[in-house]
Amino acid sequence: MKIDDVPFPTEFTVASRTGAVVVTTTEVGLPIALEVERDQLRGDTAPLAAEILRLCKQAANRAGLERRAQLQAAGLAPEMLALTGLPTVEEVTRQEYVEEQDYETEPDSWLRPI
Repeated sequence: MKIDDVPFPTEFTVASRTGAVVVTTTEVGLPIALEVERDQLRGDTAPLAAEILRLCKQAANRAGLERRAQLQAAGLAPEMLALTGLPTVEEVTRQEYVEEQDYETEPDSWLRPI
């Protein structure tokens, strides 16, 4: 099987746990589309920017996993696959778990405008 025989997506979409932020990126994590709920734009935008960057990185890691699977399916030797630097399932899982622990989904205040 050749690498060209296995289709590979060109866009990768990830969302925040709450679904308030959705980012579509290229394989390397460059954002090409962004959806943000209006209430996320209120107040300090630094946490929103950090969330967008986190999601871009997450999309790139997941794209790397798909690329790794594609190369593996095409018959690339494990030694060569290790040299690509593409993330493993364990690495991505661990990274997402750590980021999830750092990510706060609770609002700064339970008060909301009336």
